[in-house]
Order: sequence, then structure tokens, then C-alpha cells
Amino acid sequence: MNTQQTTDLRLAELTTLRIGGPADKLVEVTTEAELVDVVRTADAAKEPVLLLSGGSNVVIGDEGFRGMVVKIATRGIRVDADACSGAMVHIQAGEDWDTVVQRAIAEQWVGLESMSGIPGLTGSTPVQNVGAYGHEVSESIAAVRVWDRTDNKLRTIFAADCGFAYRTSRFKADPSRYVVLEVTFQLKLGDLSAPIEYAELARVLGVETGARAPMTAVREAVLELRRSKAMVLDENDHDTWSAGSFFTNPLLDATADVPAGAPQWPQPDGRVKTSAAWLIEHAGVSKGFAIGNAAVSSKHTLALTNRGGATAKELLALAAHVRGQVQHAFGITLVNEPVLVNCSL
Repeated sequence: MNTQQTTDLRLAELTTLRIGGPADKLVEVTTEAELVDVVRTADAAKEPVLLLSGGSNVVIGDEGFRGMVVKIATRGIRVDADACSGAMVHIQAGEDWDTVVQRAIAEQWVGLESMSGIPGLTGSTPVQNVGAYGHEVSESIAAVRVWDRTDNKLRTIFAADCGFAYRTSRFKADPSRYVVLEVTFQLKLGDLSAPIEYAELARVLGVETGARAPMTAVREAVLELRRSKAMVLDENDHDTWSAGSFFTNPLLDATADVPAGAPQWPQPDGRVKTSAAWLIEHAGVSKGFAIGNAAVSSKHTLALTNRGGATAKELLALAAHVRGQVQHAFGITLVNEPVLVNCSL
């Protein structure tokens, strides 16, 4: 366990946005036991704790965080696989997500390939119910092992009890309660992908929607699409310095609530999902629009970026402007996807 106590540490260095003020103390944990012990000890002392994973889905305020920041760096992957039941893959929270996806493709574990190129760590994926190009991790997660800070005990929560829905879960709904320690995925074996459900991806692959394709080809196509939208992190390209999609796609009660011409995708619960990017563009917010050093990506209106030296205040002012334009134009209030720490929108 590595403990750093400093007032000079800027949390910006630990986030993909490169935004965030100082922390009182940083503790990096490399084992599950260390992670549980650090959180349990801090809770007993009533010391504020910020759990920081890959820093790819968070906006930290300019004042930083007064308390202990726990950087999760746990490692380990256990696999039980056979030809009949597929692969049961147990992954520690600190494993890099895209590295996991690459291994899944190499090992012919089917189901994660469409989520290639997403930054962050595996432990964050069930919290947000991470998804891309027609698939979500909830389709493959069998269980999540957590430290329950309320009941002060280890728990295994099976998928049916995780409360998974579009970009949410019971872990996101109650963020101060659960510390994700390990995620277990149940994956089929094969060299062909899960069905291609996303029309844009199907077009790039040259297949019909619902068809399957070689997983390696799916990964390459997904990365190509993500790069075209500045959604693959590049240290030298400020247009990729973002928290990914800043707003979730709105879920509306009925088709009649979807603005004329906007994309719409019926949901199993009767609601209709529409495109936040379409709403932003048609509300008059252009790519590249900036407030200070925070700017809408030049490639994709859903990404709010740091052009260099941006503050949380600038970024949130930009987010508020985008949200206000959409509200004014369509009467729809966009919801931020990144977690806001010591700041608000």
C-alpha cells in the first residue's frame, strides 16, 4: 500500500479530464484486503473517503477533496472455463478495462468486444452499467463482490439484484454504500461476436443488424468509430481530454415526446430513448463551442473537453449552457453521466 500525504497533489493528474483540485491524502491500494481495510478504518474514524478508479467518469471540483482519496490498483483475473458452460471470469476492480476486453477477444470469450476502447477500470463498469454500440456489461455480469460500508461486511450481489438499467445500477443509486472489489462475468466461447445490434457499427462492418462478425473485426471497427468521435484517449490530443459522453441519452415517456426528426429507440419498459447528441446539435450548440478553456469536442457534441488548463468551473459552465440550450429548444433536461465531486451542475 502506497500512502502519500500532501496538499500539493492535484487530482487532475488522476483523471482523463485533467481537472480537479488538491487532496489531503492519497492512498493507493493493490490488494482487495488493503482496499477493505483502508475504507473500513477511514469510516470508523469518520474520515471522508473518495474512491477513485480510472478517473474517466468523474469531474472533481477546483477545491479538490478534503479527506482521503483511495486510488484502486488491485490486480488479478481468475478463469473457470469449459466448452459447455463457457468462461466464468473473476476480475479484480483495478484491472484496466480495455486490457480485459483485449484478453477476452484473444481467449475467445464472447460479449465484451463492442465495449473496446472505453477508458477506466473494471470495477467501475457495473456501477455505471457501462455500454457501447448496442451492448452493456449487465448482459454478461454474473455477480459483483463488494464491501458493504453500511453493514460492514463482504457481500456477493448476483446480477438479478444489481438493479441494472440504462447507465445505472444499485451501486450508482447508493454510491456511499458499496465498494466494488471484484466483478464476475459469464461469457460464451467462440470467435464470432455477440449479435451486432447497433446500425452504425453494422454498416462499418458490412453486415446486417443482428448478424455476428469476427470479434477482432468488431474491435477494430469500434475503435475506428470511437477515434472518429475523439472517444479514444490520446495524451497528445486535447480533443480526447474528456469524461466520455457528458450526458446520457434521454429516456422519454412516449414516442410523442420525441422531437420531430430525432432518433428514437423503443425500450422494454415502454419508454423511448432519444439521442442527446442530436438534441445538442439541433439546439444550436456547435462542435468546438468553448467557455474559457473548456470546449465541446470538435468531433462529437456529447464530449466536453479540456483544451488545456480548463477549470471545473469552466467545464460546468459549458455543461450548464449545453443543458440550458436543449431545455429551451425541446423542454428536455439532459442528465450528466460523470460523477460530480465537490462541485455541482
